[in-house]
Amino acid sequence: MVSPTAVIPATISWLGAQVSSCWNNITATLICLLLLVLLLDYVMFRKRSSRFPPGPTPLPFLGNLLLFDFRNPYTTIKNLTKKYGATFSLQVGWKSYVILNGFKISKEAMVEKAEDFADRPPIPLLKIAGYSKNCEGILLATHSNGWKEQRRFCVSTLKNLGMGKKTLEKMMSEEAGYLCSEFKSQEGLPFNPQSLLNNAVGNIICILIFGDRFEYSDITFLKLMHLTHEAMKATSELAPQMMAGNSLLSYLPGPRHKLKSSFNGLCAILRPIVDDHKNTRDPTFQRDMIDAFLEEMEKAKGNPDSSFNEQNLIKIIPEWFAAGTETTASTILWGLLKMVLHPEVQEKVHEEIEKVLGKDKAPMMEDQAKLPYTNAVIHEIQRYADIIPVTLPYIAHQDTEVGKFVIPKETIVFNHLSSVLNDETMWEKPHQFYPEHFLDANGQFVKREAFLPFSAGRHACPGEPLAKMELFIFFTSLLQRLTFCIPENHPRPKEDRLFALTVTPDPFQICAIPR
Repeated sequence: MVSPTAVIPATISWLGAQVSSCWNNITATLICLLLLVLLLDYVMFRKRSSRFPPGPTPLPFLGNLLLFDFRNPYTTIKNLTKKYGATFSLQVGWKSYVILNGFKISKEAMVEKAEDFADRPPIPLLKIAGYSKNCEGILLATHSNGWKEQRRFCVSTLKNLGMGKKTLEKMMSEEAGYLCSEFKSQEGLPFNPQSLLNNAVGNIICILIFGDRFEYSDITFLKLMHLTHEAMKATSELAPQMMAGNSLLSYLPGPRHKLKSSFNGLCAILRPIVDDHKNTRDPTFQRDMIDAFLEEMEKAKGNPDSSFNEQNLIKIIPEWFAAGTETTASTILWGLLKMVLHPEVQEKVHEEIEKVLGKDKAPMMEDQAKLPYTNAVIHEIQRYADIIPVTLPYIAHQDTEVGKFVIPKETIVFNHLSSVLNDETMWEKPHQFYPEHFLDANGQFVKREAFLPFSAGRHACPGEPLAKMELFIFFTSLLQRLTFCIPENHPRPKEDRLFALTVTPDPFQICAIPR
């Protein structure tokens, strides 16, 4: 009979050998899988056409993701442009990207070959916010899921609701009056103008979407503005994962809960408003964009492929707010900053407005041609502020030649608008604030071909006419009634740029003195 004391060590030894053998097999299997993946990575994603745009060598799995400082990604793009030229490539995960720089290349891609870059790439990460097929909003919607019909709807509805008409101008002028009153109520003391500007511009969007404005202290209005801002901020924080597309990188931990929470909060505010519109809508009279959308929903009943559905409406309203509020308000904020930093420009604007409009006539769009210097200053503010340095992504519909390179089908493309607005071949003083960029020798306003703050081609901002109207009426009204200056004993405001989906200046304080 074998002694138990002899069996136990033998058993332990045998089990150890089995575990060791199993572990060696697992290790060998993992090494083989890793080598296979690396080989696949090389064969499928490193072997490029000789005419593919140059770029930095990507790492396995990560690509060039580690090159990016996502707190200020545009500095990274500028540095890579200097090294690789106006058209260069990047890889994030296993996705290929091409960045276009400068007016010449951008115009060729966005305008001359717009059809080849008309579609958006799918971004699965947006499912966090409830996006799905036929419920992709408008900004990042693909052709197959409603982009064309939503863009067409947006443009036609804005026209029907008064874009370019006296009725909307009058409402803007009234809102500009409320804004000036709020500035005057500061009684010449230092204050940060950002929230007041957001409220005023946000109210124009409220009038268009909901049919009415809000008081600046209204709790629902303040929640709506705050949640829209938080959703934009969360989206910008998710930029690395959004760029990674379908790769494993898109599932890394990140501020997803913040994005989901912001959208859930927005839905909680918007659904009762939409329900009220459904109950009170008069088919013979459109009050606002929600009414117009509900009418399209009626027409689309029975069509499962239509993007006109209530879920999509709830997604589109925050996009209208984000696109229509943050951009214009940020531009005016940059404008006020430039006025206090360049008092000589502000004084010339004051003189022109007083000469043409006096102190009491509210500015309207018909006055724009009579105020060439003011108009030039507004355009230069837009150019210099450069609030959307990079467009939302496009995707190549087919192999397309741009410049001396070929961009393969399904490559994701970004247009670096900042490089257009600062193109040294197109602007006399691209890195300075210089209103004379938009004036001829006789002091008359001139258009500039490289002035593309709203992008161009198929994906040009559909709200461009609205934004231009807001910028002129708000800025001219403020400068007509107020003088802006740096508070006494305060340091000169910085011009540091804070990057989210739009670019805002570092917070600053000013004084507004009634004229």
